[in-house]
Amino acid sequence: MTLQLKRRTIVALVMLLTVSVGGVTRAQDPLPSWNDGPAKQAIVQFVRDTTDKSSPKFVPPEERIATFDQDGTLWVEHPMYTQVMYCLERVPAVVAAKPELKHVEPFKTVMSGNREAMARLSMKDLETILMATLSGMSVEDFNAEVKKWIETAKDHRWKRPYTELTYKPMQEVLQYLRASGYKTYIVTGGGQDFVRAYAERTYGIPPEQVVGTAGGTKYGYDKNGRPFLTKEPKLLLNDNNAGKPEGIHLMIGRRPRAAFGNTAGDQQMLEYTAAGDGARLMMLVLHDDANREYAYGPANGLPDSKVGTFSQALYDEAKNKGWTVISMKNDWKRVFPFDP
Repeated sequence: MTLQLKRRTIVALVMLLTVSVGGVTRAQDPLPSWNDGPAKQAIVQFVRDTTDKSSPKFVPPEERIATFDQDGTLWVEHPMYTQVMYCLERVPAVVAAKPELKHVEPFKTVMSGNREAMARLSMKDLETILMATLSGMSVEDFNAEVKKWIETAKDHRWKRPYTELTYKPMQEVLQYLRASGYKTYIVTGGGQDFVRAYAERTYGIPPEQVVGTAGGTKYGYDKNGRPFLTKEPKLLLNDNNAGKPEGIHLMIGRRPRAAFGNTAGDQQMLEYTAAGDGARLMMLVLHDDANREYAYGPANGLPDSKVGTFSQALYDEAKNKGWTVISMKNDWKRVFPFDP
């Protein structure tokens, strides 16, 4: 083969590999689990604008911060939050240590095993259970318990570990942003220590990049004089609603350039992100696919839900302010990594 023919062959191969589909090269499509449409294009265009030095919207690497809610944004939150399921399953151990709780509500209801009754527990009841099951042990013991549980516990619908119920399209967004120089943070209403126990393995996000609802700890020494921290039933940060931007400022110290959520609890985080100068990306996941996952709102006439509420007011605000609403049904080719 002559040198000239070799060059022609190489050029032909390059042209073949860069055939563009909807503005995204087929061979280098960073979001293959997304259908072509406004949501996918918004992500790709944002990354292009903010990483191209010749772009007026270029963002210096140190300012490339992206925040993600977890429950309902990165993985399944229905019919109940994963951390709540963990806490409910921890109740028998708590009652064994404190038998007097056996006949005290809400522990009595949980010990009955009646799922319908447990589903009717109030938020105050759940908070009581969370405080009892997430405190009173060392940080190390807690991390070990969570890691052990998360490796064996399975969702009742799919019969798979919760860590397999992450959304494939959102995993691709995390990877795409990191490959483009962004630091990705989880900003969750869930327990900070709980999420930190598995975030790196599940999402590639290290513990120091998890901002969540945080409880107090107490410094002390064991019988050998070794220092350790004990988790206390004391709330330091409620990382939900306005607590999210407050937590971002406290833990990150920079306003995000991109923020992803799915409920009214994420509203202030997106508002805070949008209020900054320059290019910004605000996105909300709408669960409107009952066949592949769940459908709930009540936005757009979807079933109302007290878990992961996406109100019509939030939907209207998103449309009025130019935020992108991701339709799980229309924007995602696949939902889970195990989907065909």
